[in-house]
Amino acid sequence: METGNIIKALRESRGLTQQQLAEIVGAKTYTTITKWESGENFPKGRDIRKLSEYFKVSSDYILGLDESNIPKINEYPYFPVSISAGLPLEVNGITDKSVETITIPDSIMGKWAGQSDIYIMKVNGESMNKVIPHESLIAVKSIELSNLKDGDIVVYSDNHDYSVKRFYDDKKNERIIFSPDSTDRSFTDYVIPYTETSNLKIHGKVILYIVELD
Repeated sequence: METGNIIKALRESRGLTQQQLAEIVGAKTYTTITKWESGENFPKGRDIRKLSEYFKVSSDYILGLDESNIPKINEYPYFPVSISAGLPLEVNGITDKSVETITIPDSIMGKWAGQSDIYIMKVNGESMNKVIPHESLIAVKSIELSNLKDGDIVVYSDNHDYSVKRFYDDKKNERIIFSPDSTDRSFTDYVIPYTETSNLKIHGKVILYIVELD
């Protein structure tokens, strides 16, 4: 694998933008990272050292010389919007035309690696912070409503208002409940009676999250 592709894979595995990585390595602008990843420019020795220290890999790894340890990666659809983990939030422009791609090492995706019905989004908010920290990337897998279990974490929308919550089907009271899982008790359930679900859509089940750790 070429150095540019390795840098891109490492950056995306941490959920970093090119600007964020530029700041980490002390580059003047994000275009430095753009040129590294495209192969237009090659990082200097001090840049290789900063990258290896930050990502905790060897310089040979960055240079593509340590082929035995270069991770297998796959590319996934990525929607460049933040989905609310608070109250449902209207998100404009989630269409096939707005989709981008992101590469993530198979070591992170685990058993889900390479599956074609998975896409990546970012979470914004604290209502799921017991399980999904603010600004985490989430991997979402398409799923039929009939296959959901109580307690599954889902991305849903109600009349184009998107959110991430735990799903519960309260058959006794004929309603769907989306519950927070937060240390902040001010967050409350979002309840939709069966009779008012015409605009409700379950976009997928959250199968894992990816967060940058300090």
